[in-house]
This record gives sequence, C-alpha cells and structure tokens, in this order.
Amino acid sequence: MPSKPLSVLESLTRYRHLVWQMSKREVIGRYRGSMLGLMWSFVHPLCMLGIYTFVFGVIFHARWGEPTKSHLDFALVLFAGLIVYTLFAECITRAPWLVAGNPNYVKKVVFPLEILPWVAMGTALFHAAVSFAVLLVLLAGINHALPWQVLTLPLILLPLVVLTVGLSWFLATCGVYVRDTGHTITLLLTMLLFASPVFYPASALPPPLRRYMWLNPLTYAIEEVRGALFLAKTPSWTGLGIYFSLSLVVAWLGFLWFQRTRPGFADVV
Repeated sequence: MPSKPLSVLESLTRYRHLVWQMSKREVIGRYRGSMLGLMWSFVHPLCMLGIYTFVFGVIFHARWGEPTKSHLDFALVLFAGLIVYTLFAECITRAPWLVAGNPNYVKKVVFPLEILPWVAMGTALFHAAVSFAVLLVLLAGINHALPWQVLTLPLILLPLVVLTVGLSWFLATCGVYVRDTGHTITLLLTMLLFASPVFYPASALPPPLRRYMWLNPLTYAIEEVRGALFLAKTPSWTGLGIYFSLSLVVAWLGFLWFQRTRPGFADVV
C-alpha cells in the first residue's frame, strides 16, 4: 500500500516499458486500416483549427484582446486552451471503463492494473503533442520566432498530468462498482468545457466570479500555457509548485482508493 504521495510514480517507473508498448499499440491501433494512418493525428487538429478560425473569427468576429490581432491569432489562442482541455477530457472520459472494459486483465492474467491510467495518459499525450506541434509551427510562421518560454510547457502540464491520472484511478474504481459513472462523467466534462477558460480568458469574468474560476483544475494550466505561448510569460514557479503539490496529493488519494478497492474487481467485472 503506498505510504507517501511520490509512491504513485512507482508504477510508472517500474512498468515504463509496458506502458510505452501499450500506449504505442493503442495509438497505432486507432488508425490501423485507414488510408491516411497516423496522418489523421495531424489532419484532425488542422481541420479543427480551420473550423475555429472560420466560426469564431469570421462569423462571430471574436477577439481575445491584446494577444490577438487577426482571425488566425484568435483561433490559435482558442486552440491552445482546447488542447489542454482535450488532454484532460480524453483520459477522464476513458477512466470509468479502464478496468470494467478489460475483464481479461482482471481475471485471466497477472497484470498491473494500476498502469491502465498511465497508458490512457500516454495516448492522450501523443495527440496533445501532435496538436502542440501544429500550433507551434503556425505560431512560428506568424511571428517568425517562438518565445523561449515554450520550453516550460512540459513543466506547466506536468501537474495536470499527475492530477488527471489520480482522478482516473478513482474513476476507474467507480466505473467497476457504479456503471452510471461513465455517463455522468460525459455530462460533467461538457459542463467543464464551458466552465473553463477555453473560449474566453479568465480575466473576462467579473472579479467575484474569477476567484471561483481558479478552483477549476484546468484554469491554471490553460492560462499558463497561453501566457508562455502568446505573451512570452514565464510561469509562476510558486504557483506551479503549489499546483503540483496539490495534484500529487490528489493522485496519491486516487491511488490509495484504487489499491484498497482492487481486491473486489474480480467479483464484479
């Protein structure tokens, strides 16, 4: 049983090769049989970016303020927030079915079930990396350079990754014992999309509401990613440290819950 928060990373380090192989198999399997194959991972974000540019920039004439000067600028700012949200939502959507949807891992083989959220995160990180690559290429083409703060993106996203895996452990257990969990999560994620500063900046809210916005675990990551990309802003290391510490505690509690309830999985699945 894990005795300290950092122990949640032990499963990742111990089974890192298995996590890598399973994540790679999922990514390849998703596009196997299609004509474009892995190219779909590039085509999809490009198409979505084009849609955002047309709908929000051309039809609604939306503007973001100081960081944006054109339709494409607005679309890129919006796209950056959506990448962060999608990274979180892709894992959380799958979480209730990670154990319930893999009964063979539970009953027929000796398998480290605790790595399943890491595998889902590995797949989500691949798609996020592709989307960020598209975003950075376009941003470099517009500004003819990228700010050095781009290098801080992995550090900004690390707490969100840890938090998401922790929530996935908790939801994977709930999905085994309460099958309505998956449907509930889908509804909550839709609400979270509009409660997060994806389509608008956090500064657009009135000050009384803005305080509550920061309780949203996605707000900090989205705002810091945009600050690094579009404002050449160095992240607040104090804020990042607090965010990571809280994420680590959530992950630890999720892992504790998963390990304590794990013995009953075979009786339910």
